[in-house]
Amino acid sequence: MIDRRSFLASTLPLTILAFASGATRTASGQGAAPVAPAATKDADRYFGAPEPFSFERLRDRAAALAGADYVPRHSPASDIVRKIDFDAVQKIRYRDDHSLWQNGPAAYPVRFFHLHTFQPTPVRINVVEGGSAREFLYSTDHFDYGDTGLREILPPGMGYAGFRAMSDPEGRSDWLAFQGASYFRTSGAEDQYGASARGIAINTGLDSPEEFPDFVEFWLEPAPAGDRAIIVHALLDGPSITGAYRFRCDRTNGVTMEVHSELFVRADIRRLGIAPLTSMYWFGENDRRQADDWRPEIHDSDGLSIWTGQGERIFRPLINPPVVQVNSFVDKTPRGFGLVQRDRDFDHYQDDGAFYERRPSIWIEPLGDWGEGEVQLVEIPTDGEIYDNIVAYWRPRAPARKGDSMVFDYRLHWRNRQPYPPDNVAQVVATRTGRAGRPGEIPNRPKSHRKFVIDFEGGPISDMAARFDVKPVASASRGTISDGYVVKVVGTRRWRAVFDIDAEGREPVDLRCFLQLGDRTLSETWLYQYFP
Repeated sequence: MIDRRSFLASTLPLTILAFASGATRTASGQGAAPVAPAATKDADRYFGAPEPFSFERLRDRAAALAGADYVPRHSPASDIVRKIDFDAVQKIRYRDDHSLWQNGPAAYPVRFFHLHTFQPTPVRINVVEGGSAREFLYSTDHFDYGDTGLREILPPGMGYAGFRAMSDPEGRSDWLAFQGASYFRTSGAEDQYGASARGIAINTGLDSPEEFPDFVEFWLEPAPAGDRAIIVHALLDGPSITGAYRFRCDRTNGVTMEVHSELFVRADIRRLGIAPLTSMYWFGENDRRQADDWRPEIHDSDGLSIWTGQGERIFRPLINPPVVQVNSFVDKTPRGFGLVQRDRDFDHYQDDGAFYERRPSIWIEPLGDWGEGEVQLVEIPTDGEIYDNIVAYWRPRAPARKGDSMVFDYRLHWRNRQPYPPDNVAQVVATRTGRAGRPGEIPNRPKSHRKFVIDFEGGPISDMAARFDVKPVASASRGTISDGYVVKVVGTRRWRAVFDIDAEGREPVDLRCFLQLGDRTLSETWLYQYFP
């Protein structure tokens, strides 16, 4: 078992290679052959023998697997695969005419990732048709290896590292990808990959190594005729858990995924994370003291948004902490949570290669009653943009013990803005910090003083005329808050809350603020963890 930082470092080039392209929605090709590569006359030789398949069979297999000892998977031809480095992978191209469903009936062709040093362990990939499944067999015929010389030395039966769905038959871009442990991504509404999702999180943010269960086998199935979606079934296997998953991936309103998961606990788990999201936050307008880069901001997501079971809206800006931080937000029957990118202004990033302003927000919508538990946010220190250092997930209150089974259904929304925005309260749109006191005055405040400026927009304040009886309801876990006030930002529809905090020492301070007019709440609740 490896630690999280080592795992993320090893998969970094994989992220660059797998998810660099965007996606463009176009009409799919038409055809009757559901599985054959388009230009291959004897394509049947690329498929294994048919086997009966249903989700019930997959679930039973996952349950049986949990009752047996965990068997780690191994890389074939490891001496060759470990030499397929970043430069070599750049030269390997999947052949267009060997794409799965190149000519239908699915709405989107599928291509496969080659094994390489960053992802050396294969996954088995099957194609479902009419209640049976056939394995899509690895062949060097499917790849153009350029001048690498690999075609001549790779053995048969290598397998694939994962797969991706292309946006059109020409394969100009991709919009969906599964590759590496239980990670998967989509390019959202603006054809730009960013944050990722995972099947499960095990022992994230603890003092012991994190476990990364794998999707070890996939079954791909076209949606019914006329439905522009892909159905993905997946078998999860890890030292502590197994699972059967069904993803219905639909390119509407960005990308929407319906997820059904049935989990089987193989060994006691200290911390189980359901519907985990993974992202990157280096620095932003609220955290400029961490910045050592010419760009104003660098992050895939800028905040954790929560819609509680009681209806409260919460926004917690992300930070780059000095040490690993785990924050829990206790709830019952949550309505949703997600890692979101609210700042979508290019001028705030100035990066015309990474396009951080286009990165999708990801929202988890629980389906059914998830009971008692907590949304947990894990923030890991980072000194660059190459590591995913942010994780958010739902942690059930009940402990996960050997022999337990559980079912979770949820909907994943990948889009610019989170779905179901509130109309009764304003949302946080910016958080800034700086030296305490009034602008323009001679600095005379101790270093323990800090100013916070929070901008709100939308809901009941959108068309409200400027007035001076709107108050910031601010509190701190320690220290003293002073000089609080609210103003409408001139020439905008935004309202700004301002206050100073005086907190000595190095221990973090938990801050809370919302706008209030009389006894009426005007905004969602802003939460923040401040390190003096």
